[in-house]
Amino acid sequence: MKECELLHLLKQVKNGERSVEGALEELRQLPQLPYEDLGFAKIDNHRELRTGHPEVIFCQGKSVAQIKLIAQKMNEHQHNILGTRASEEVFLSLKKDFTNLEYYPDARIIFINNRISNMDIIPGIILVVSAGTADLPVAEEAAITAEKMGNQVERLYDVGVAGIHRLLFNQSKLYAAQVIIVVAGMEGALASVVGGMVDRPVIGVPTSVGYGTNFGGVSALLTMLNSCASGIGVVNIDNGFGAAFLAAKINRQIAQSGVRIE
Repeated sequence: MKECELLHLLKQVKNGERSVEGALEELRQLPQLPYEDLGFAKIDNHRELRTGHPEVIFCQGKSVAQIKLIAQKMNEHQHNILGTRASEEVFLSLKKDFTNLEYYPDARIIFINNRISNMDIIPGIILVVSAGTADLPVAEEAAITAEKMGNQVERLYDVGVAGIHRLLFNQSKLYAAQVIIVVAGMEGALASVVGGMVDRPVIGVPTSVGYGTNFGGVSALLTMLNSCASGIGVVNIDNGFGAAFLAAKINRQIAQSGVRIE
């Protein structure tokens, strides 16, 4: 049962539209276990009730058959289904069974939208900033994830520190955002620069983009962790999804508090 369904049931009881006994019987009919065991996977059907968002399918390392069965079982609960690190092979296989399937090849994301008409858009902009064009796959993973979680997303790409004027000419976009995700490879300095310019939450995403001494993203990770701009949060290398999930939670809390960052 999703959070909105549970709230609707409780309101019906409160308003006298549903008896306590009737509501109790409906709750009794729910699966006793909060997950469904497929043998190779245990689908967490209560994830949305606990965290506000349903479980996400991490496609990398799973077979197409496994991904398809997980998606089919989740679809029975009318969840929006987000799959990350999804190949074109996965998309081509799943589109035969899901007419509402979307695919974003740059982000490597599949999305099955079961609530197109009634998804509430959370106020407040999440801005995704990338240092270079080579960082776009990770930046798009963050942007698409945040959008599919119900957020307004804007993009500011290819504004790395090698041409800092590109960022400075777009300062208004930084100040208009509620949360900023900064995606950068090489030495990863852009997160520190942005963090020193704004009073917004800044989430740094180091990428594995760079030459040999980038060490697969470790240099960018260490730069962001050692940022001289205080208060920057940092996620793992190439983890655009994790950055978006964190940004969405922050944005949601701001919206629920009724306090907007201006």
